[in-house]
Amino acid sequence: MAAGLADAIKGLVQEKGISEELVIKTIEDFLLAAYKRKFGTSDNAVVKFSEDGSDVGIYARKSIVEEVDDPVTEIELEEALQYNEECEIGDELLIEINPQEFDRVAVQSAKQKAKQTLREIQKDTLYSEFKDKVGEMIIGYYQRERNGNIFVDLGKTEGILPKRFQSPREIYRPNDRIKALIYEVNKSPSGLQIVLSRTHTDFVKRIFELEVPEIYDRTVEIFKIVREPGYRTKIAVYSNREDVDPVGACVGMKGVRIQAIVRELEGEKIDILKYDSDPREFIKNALSPADVDTVVVLDEAKRQSLAVVAENQLSLAIGKQGLNVRLANRLVDWSIDVKTEAQFAEMDITVESKKAVSALFHDFDEEEITNIAELPGISERLVELLKQNGIELIESLIAMDGEQLSKLEGMSPQDVQTIQSIIADNVDIIEEEPARTEAAEATAKDEPEAESYECPECGSPITVDMTSCPNCGVGLSFQLEDEEAPGEPKS
Repeated sequence: MAAGLADAIKGLVQEKGISEELVIKTIEDFLLAAYKRKFGTSDNAVVKFSEDGSDVGIYARKSIVEEVDDPVTEIELEEALQYNEECEIGDELLIEINPQEFDRVAVQSAKQKAKQTLREIQKDTLYSEFKDKVGEMIIGYYQRERNGNIFVDLGKTEGILPKRFQSPREIYRPNDRIKALIYEVNKSPSGLQIVLSRTHTDFVKRIFELEVPEIYDRTVEIFKIVREPGYRTKIAVYSNREDVDPVGACVGMKGVRIQAIVRELEGEKIDILKYDSDPREFIKNALSPADVDTVVVLDEAKRQSLAVVAENQLSLAIGKQGLNVRLANRLVDWSIDVKTEAQFAEMDITVESKKAVSALFHDFDEEEITNIAELPGISERLVELLKQNGIELIESLIAMDGEQLSKLEGMSPQDVQTIQSIIADNVDIIEEEPARTEAAEATAKDEPEAESYECPECGSPITVDMTSCPNCGVGLSFQLEDEEAPGEPKS
């Protein structure tokens, strides 16, 4: 009946993504609809496909009777014998119907129904397929543009990249390859709508997963991404292994990984920074590439903080049109106010906050620390390790040299180096002056105090035994008025 039917079915399967069973069912429904249009019922109609699917036929099942009451469902014995010589009254006979007997209106009606059914099947099939891919990356090709929206050829169907989901940096031309995120999948009366995006933060995340194996296998994980599409992206990462640097893994050897990501984003700036559970450290990192001197929490309940930077770092910390600090606010979910030291000094804020900042700037001069656990930068593991060896006070720790430290149980050479570095950076060792003996004190009492004068240049105290001023360095000489008393100094 249908020459090349098998090829047509295969074509529908490959091009439309419809299963072979559904295509066959649609063809069957098409023939039954035409039969019903012609004969008024399809209850006795039977559709049969050949084994290889290359042909299909429709048959009328009729009962053999002596006298026909319903010619659609019954046939006389005499006529039945022409189809099968062995048939008898009461038997049923399948009689093939020539589709040419169907009138044109019946065929057109059935054809229209079949097309509609195929469209619905295709829509449902593609919807199921793409609905499961929401949030995944897909590659397509620029097809056409209308009102700023770009239609992308995805193979089996078409996607749309709305103008609001396009980066302002990007310009597309026909047949350009487009990599995008499947943002949304909807069924509409006009067909399936697959919405794509290149501005969503998950788009950046998927690119990092493609370019950085450590992120894909979750050795390094992304804490959060914030983005101003086309301008700047900030991504906070952390490592699940101590021996893997999360930032270094994302940057790659000689920056090869980050360069590939920047190229995909058409030159958008990307700041990769380390996530820290301490909000102060996290805020410091979030304001990169600026160097932050210190961060103080002004109101923890309201999540308000102050970042103090050097004068030459202020514009870098704030960024062009405030973009850098705005993205940092979103990344850490704190309100960050950036000031220089001079600006901070003029601010009318609480005494407690000023003391906190002052303490940070002056290396804990106002409050002496005694316990090792209070040392900045020391890990909990090292604190516990020293504690197990009976060392809890800083005073005990600084009394030990490198050799003594290395002999402690569980202490590695790297640990020794880390401890010595922390002590050098944070502990000022003040040597006490030796106590004077009674003889020395007696001698000091007997010796007359040297007369003092003022330097004629800078006014600093000087004595007659000096040849130059210890403050300004000017040369000195004294004019003696008589044999016993020195005169005024001359420069």
